[in-house]
Amino acid sequence: MPTQSELTHFFKTEFPQAEFTIESISHRSVTIKKTISHQHLRPGGTVSGPVLMEVADAAIYVAILAELGLVALAVTTSLNINFLRKPAADKDIVARCDLLKVGRSLVIGEVSLYSAGQDEPVAHAVGTYSIPPSR
Repeated sequence: MPTQSELTHFFKTEFPQAEFTIESISHRSVTIKKTISHQHLRPGGTVSGPVLMEVADAAIYVAILAELGLVALAVTTSLNINFLRKPAADKDIVARCDLLKVGRSLVIGEVSLYSAGQDEPVAHAVGTYSIPPSR
């Protein structure tokens, strides 16, 4: 399976618009971090919901690539998110993803999102990805 360095290179070359850092990779689990700035905030001084959804989706994708290899055509088929508390506007968002099921054609991941340095999650997401048959 790809190393953290190989995954980082993959995202920089294949998805240069992906603005996150891969913090750690272990068996069926990854942690990524997105640096939060003013452009990621909504009125009221909180990280916007779409940004949290983006980070959750990215975390699942990174976990899949770390587990299955560089399957660029894996696609999200569903993503459900629950917003639990207001994220800190002055802290990065950290997402921890655990893959719950890795099948031949579908992978299900669970993501907890945190404001960096805080113990309580700000959101929880579950997503399903479709894996192309030629992996």
